[in-house]
Amino acid sequence: MLLSSPLHDRHAALGAKFAEFGGWQMPLEYAGGGVLKEHTAVRTAAGVFDVSHLGKVGVVGPGAAEFVDSCLTNDLSRIAPGKAQYTFCCDDATGGVVDDLIAYLFSPDDVFLVPNAANTAEVVRRLSAAAPETVTVTDEHRTYAVLAVQGPQSAATLAGLGLPTDLEYMSFNASREIVVCRTGYTGEHGYELVIAWDQVQPVWDALIDAGVQPCGLGARDTLRTEMGYLLHGQDLSLDITPVQARSGWAVGWSKPAFWGREALLKEKAEGPRRALRGLELTGRGVPRSHMPVYAGSTVVGETTSGTYSPTKKVGIALALLDTAAGLSEGDLVEVEIRGRRAEAAVVKPPFVKPSVR
Repeated sequence: MLLSSPLHDRHAALGAKFAEFGGWQMPLEYAGGGVLKEHTAVRTAAGVFDVSHLGKVGVVGPGAAEFVDSCLTNDLSRIAPGKAQYTFCCDDATGGVVDDLIAYLFSPDDVFLVPNAANTAEVVRRLSAAAPETVTVTDEHRTYAVLAVQGPQSAATLAGLGLPTDLEYMSFNASREIVVCRTGYTGEHGYELVIAWDQVQPVWDALIDAGVQPCGLGARDTLRTEMGYLLHGQDLSLDITPVQARSGWAVGWSKPAFWGREALLKEKAEGPRRALRGLELTGRGVPRSHMPVYAGSTVVGETTSGTYSPTKKVGIALALLDTAAGLSEGDLVEVEIRGRRAEAAVVKPPFVKPSVR
């Protein structure tokens, strides 16, 4: 049985088209414009996404932050309380990505993690199995809801509702009533709000009444792909490491311990056999995931994510390309789309200039 957001009835009333995602029934797009209208609203004004399907995990107790730091890849000691950090939970043996997540550091003894919906139980299982007796790991998946308010008008909108907005990027307010963090998945100036599950409806209503465009997972995908942001299950997986995904910036290489450390150090030193690149079609066509990429007559990789860019009005994709092929930015390849090859240039994401400041 699919799980649903505490805002499910609100979405239905707005004419949402629903889809299954990570075991949840979530809005894909809304009546009255769909993905294109929602995408444009985020790039030009403000949109709100219900992302309550995202996991929420509490890690508390003496030494909680130190424990999390010994498990996840990024260096939690680099940030102070009140800051958030993007990081990976990797398999210790292979370095493959169990999940990518955000860590909110409340204090040395209090860390709040936001993993992806489908991977929450596995992240909790791995952390619980490794936790010392002093540290408690709690699955709070349906204790909190999450709203993402994104776009150039997001700060003014939230300030109008009395919420704090004068925050540095990846910083959050200390209140547990509504946690407001300056982050997001769109490349625009934006915020993510962590709110008690049974208190989220009035906040959603206030945002809609303020004229914020409700947005579904369809626009979330086009927006994040334009930024080259990774999606677990496509651009990251147990078979795709942070090194292959060219996300070594989220690995604390000098740390003495984290899951997957030896495997990732070895892969980094030897060089990965494949690497994630951006592809921008030179003509018509919309690439999707798992499409072969050719250099001449040779298959040199496969797309992991693909979509039509509403901003650039071309097809774009992320693809894992064989490093042995020696491809560089500006080189031309071909993506096989429904039996037809479409020319594409190898580019460095993001495909659209981000507005995050």
